[in-house]
Amino acid sequence: MKAPRSIRRRTPPAGVALPEDVLGRVLALRGVVDPAQCEYGLAGLAAPQLLSGIERAVDCLERALRRDERIVVVGDFDADGATSTAVALRALTAMGGRDVHFRVPNRFEYGYGLTPGIVSVLAPLNARVLVTVDNGVSSVDGVAAARAAGMSVVVTDHHLPGAVLPEADAMVNPNLPGDPFPSKHLAGVGVIFYVMLALRARLRETGWFAHRGIAEPNLADLLDLVALGTVADVVPLDHNNRILVEQGLRRIRAGATVPGISALLEVANRSPGSTVATDLGFAAGPRLNAAGRLDDMALGIRCLLSDDPIEARALAAALDELNRDRREIEAQMQAEALAILAHQPVEDWGQRHGICLYEPGWHQGVIGILAARIKERLHRPVIAFADADDGQVKGSARSIPGLHIRDALDAVAARNPGLVTRFGGHAMAAGLSLPLAHLEAFGEAFDRIVAEQVAPEDLEGVIHSDGELAAHQINLKTAALLRDAGPWGQGFPAPVFDGEFRVLERRVLGERHLRLQLRAASDAPPVTGIAFNVDWNDWPENRDRVRLAYRLEVNEFRGLVSPQLVIEHVEDG
Repeated sequence: MKAPRSIRRRTPPAGVALPEDVLGRVLALRGVVDPAQCEYGLAGLAAPQLLSGIERAVDCLERALRRDERIVVVGDFDADGATSTAVALRALTAMGGRDVHFRVPNRFEYGYGLTPGIVSVLAPLNARVLVTVDNGVSSVDGVAAARAAGMSVVVTDHHLPGAVLPEADAMVNPNLPGDPFPSKHLAGVGVIFYVMLALRARLRETGWFAHRGIAEPNLADLLDLVALGTVADVVPLDHNNRILVEQGLRRIRAGATVPGISALLEVANRSPGSTVATDLGFAAGPRLNAAGRLDDMALGIRCLLSDDPIEARALAAALDELNRDRREIEAQMQAEALAILAHQPVEDWGQRHGICLYEPGWHQGVIGILAARIKERLHRPVIAFADADDGQVKGSARSIPGLHIRDALDAVAARNPGLVTRFGGHAMAAGLSLPLAHLEAFGEAFDRIVAEQVAPEDLEGVIHSDGELAAHQINLKTAALLRDAGPWGQGFPAPVFDGEFRVLERRVLGERHLRLQLRAASDAPPVTGIAFNVDWNDWPENRDRVRLAYRLEVNEFRGLVSPQLVIEHVEDG
């Protein structure tokens, strides 16, 4: 089963006229009419001082450095958490930290964030300062336990806060109530990068670097890590995030990146010298995430911290192998999820607004990807659940445009006290725990909340198009122009066009992909199109004219560079 999809052309914001040129049209359809919004120099970044709590965080960290106190960074087990941890370790060490360590909770033993359990594990380390990265805003009990044990706690996070905040020594999060920072979409790695910028400024003002006899570090060297974590966490690429990502990409392409990122790209058969944002999101990011999903994210962090190319390649190869295992597990779970849905009458699942799926034995580390895959197929918010300890299940939620999934879970919890044990997240992704005995009641409550909060059109599978390209515009020059205008990503989507084509030739690649030779007009040269993970019901053999929604990209293969259509959707021409 699959939700029907249709092509719908974007409309410009009110009062915005569409330019004639292709790039101008694409940008205007995204609300970009000021040339300054396409300038990605570091001078355009919002100031660190706008983050509330950042001065208190700097106070704690400066004191720890001056006293040579032990600092332990507590990260999350995804790519954002791994890159956040690497940024903190590299920056603190470069600024003179002599006793800086990290720990990542094993998701299968301790769950998410700074829990009392992970605090008890950290106690023998005799840490004086704990710094959370990409977590902590919901760790009320964990922060209390750490402070009771005599540790100072600096929370850096980007997730939405709950009704009760932890009583940390300092807390930096652009989404805290009343925080004036203009970019609410920083990833966790962006938040800790800003904290390190503010710490460096303080140390510079107080003469720390001269006193220690160390060179002041150029923290822009860490933007490759910031770019990877930002893209992999699928946060919206507002202007501030686009600056961070573009600056990081420039460093990767120039060869000024950590060996671990180069190695992750290379094992995915990507060229670091031509890296774009999608390479971080679909090649490097998944391999880094595989460690946290199946094993221990410490493996991924060590890859990012290594300065030895040989060691980094070995660690990247291990991560690549874990990612292959993850794909096999995911494929089996997806088949089981589709079987569950197939046993429900179409009119039943078609009437449901929010989908909850559970199967005993599903892997906790893979349910997030499963939820995303089913969400793409049904175009409904999906929560996939797996067994946890003590009769609990853990869920990973993925949403659709039009539904803030964390707020939806908040509404469910508020109306049904005791139904949900804990939850947290942001607009498009969230996590939760609840007793298995409550799962059926939760599914019904979730469906009701989604029905109230989404409009019918939000549940339609729509491919948004930037319009049609003339046949003479489908060329390498246009493809390169669009590529270089990025970074494209969440909230700033890559350009998609639609048009009719004649199918000249078709060839199946690896059973799941389709390669086509297409012609846009009788006098136009043929162009190659590629459709990945094809649903063969969409491609009957006798179709010779099609209407496509596609991305125009630069294809590099065996030294040859050519334009290529990456097909998103097909309809009868």
